[in-house]
Amino acid sequence: MQRKRILAILFLIYFVFAILLNSVGTVILQVIHNYGVGKSAASVLEGFKDLPIAFVSFAIASFLPRLGYKRAMLAGLAIVTCACLAMPLVPGFATAKLLFLCVGVAFALIKVSVYSTLGLIATSRRDHAGIMNTLEGFFMVGVLCAYWVFGWFIDSGDPRSHSWLNVYWLLAALCAVTFVLLAVTEFDERLAALPAERSPAQDFTAMLKLFFKPLVCIFVLTAFLYVLIEQSIGTWLPTFNNEILHLPAAMSVQVTSIFAACLAVGRLSAGFVLRRLHWYPVMNACLLGMGAVVLLALPLTQGVVPDANVTWASAPVAAFLFPVIGLFMAPIYPGINSVMLSSLPQHQHSAMTGLLVIFSALGGTTGSLITGYVFGAFSGHFAFYLTLVPIGVVLVMLYFFRRAVEGIGNGGKDDLQRAAV
Repeated sequence: MQRKRILAILFLIYFVFAILLNSVGTVILQVIHNYGVGKSAASVLEGFKDLPIAFVSFAIASFLPRLGYKRAMLAGLAIVTCACLAMPLVPGFATAKLLFLCVGVAFALIKVSVYSTLGLIATSRRDHAGIMNTLEGFFMVGVLCAYWVFGWFIDSGDPRSHSWLNVYWLLAALCAVTFVLLAVTEFDERLAALPAERSPAQDFTAMLKLFFKPLVCIFVLTAFLYVLIEQSIGTWLPTFNNEILHLPAAMSVQVTSIFAACLAVGRLSAGFVLRRLHWYPVMNACLLGMGAVVLLALPLTQGVVPDANVTWASAPVAAFLFPVIGLFMAPIYPGINSVMLSSLPQHQHSAMTGLLVIFSALGGTTGSLITGYVFGAFSGHFAFYLTLVPIGVVLVMLYFFRRAVEGIGNGGKDDLQRAAV
């Protein structure tokens, strides 16, 4: 296969979906202003994005190798291209729901296919970890760009302006270009082929059997909690900046890019760090760092006085300190994913990724809905302080995950492989 070209295309696909997936916080802020939607009602956009990811992954992940990873990625890109075109053509809250529904369906196809393709082109476990962190780091570069691209189209002088919808013409064009590049690139997917004598029903049953293995169960629950934390912060940080720190709408979105930048730097550098240090102490240090940032930054958000002439130079210190939590958060998700997938043969990567995507999607929706409810019913301060609870639980779960991983000798790995038979 054309390894470098395929990697470049996978990174570009992830870049495109990073913008679409993580625009939900910005879109929530805009639909509140444009369509008079309440916070709790607006928070369902996260569900329209994440629940289809879970359902579609559950339905198709086990036999996606039969469809083909390339075909699945092409289908995903085609779906989101059409959805992006609908946003400016038929503006409305219902269209926003439809957009994220399509993004969720498409990303289920994309993520399972991309993660499985990594297993085909990685040359070793270390190479797999390096590519995984770089891929997720590139994803965060896309998130970083999303805040600035959307911020550039937002008219802060007129919160009710629909000018922000013009960003979707740009995104539709980017999706179309990526589709063409992927269509003309050859893939060799023979290593991922499932046993010919197995039926799709048997493939699906094998995926379910994987979940009931202790290691896999601990892994997906840890991923669930991690994504719950990340999505809680990423989705509601623009609204937090706007309502608690009293920043203008466009600046609220742009300042959130610091969070994405920290995630990008953390993940791009994690590939080098994890080649030299054991993953477990690195993850523990990251979780403790996350807790420290929450305890240091949130007290600084109390009593912020609105300033109509606020600038980057005069913005509250908390606006720049709290997003640094992304630097500590960054290595956790790709790190545990690589440890898990590297323990499995290539033909099991699709099923394992399917379970990962399902629980990641459920975690994202749960985190956004809980934070949205607490934000509206109590305060943004209390909503973000609550992240300390899942941070503590993840710290405990990682201990059991490490013990389970270290318990995989030849017998343990064979046991995992038998779950797919």
